[in-house]
Amino acid sequence: MNSAFSKYYDTVMRPLERKYFARIRADLIKEAKGYVLEVGAGTGINFAYYTSAEKVIALEPNAEMARKASQKAIHAKIPIEVIPGNAESLPFEDNTFDSIVGTLVLCTIPNPEIALSEIRRVCKNNGIVLFFEHVRLSNRYLGKLQDFLTPAWRHLCDGCHLNRNSLQLIMQKGFKVIGEKRHFRNICVTVIATNKKFLE
Repeated sequence: MNSAFSKYYDTVMRPLERKYFARIRADLIKEAKGYVLEVGAGTGINFAYYTSAEKVIALEPNAEMARKASQKAIHAKIPIEVIPGNAESLPFEDNTFDSIVGTLVLCTIPNPEIALSEIRRVCKNNGIVLFFEHVRLSNRYLGKLQDFLTPAWRHLCDGCHLNRNSLQLIMQKGFKVIGEKRHFRNICVTVIATNKKFLE
């Protein structure tokens, strides 16, 4: 990860978080219950919003961000353990977690399809999967603009793909979407899904 990006991430994002994202995160993450895995925890921005979880394992591959997240975990309302690791190779047994959370993370994971398969594996049957992601716009011209900007954006924002259709990837991997809400003229979406592993 770009060292400057990880160093200044909280500072750069703070106005956006305060005005818009905080409410979205709070509404989504309150749905996380039981034993929870957060994938790509970053600097721990979500930690303050866990209210119903018993314990959270927060996975973060970047050492600097993980260090900041560990500091925030100390002040969380529920137990949070920050560990190193990446979403494409989750170091957990099958059917370990009741809930899994990912916010603004699928856009940066190099292999999101593999990551979603891993999330599906470690989440229990009928477990809850929660995402807050930005997506490629369906508008012909705006979508093409995202395609055009993505190479430069990836360089500036540590691999973030503006044009990745994360919602489509989630649905293609077999998660059953039970709640979907669009934000900022469809640029972002929050998703509540269940992990249906077996036919009922």
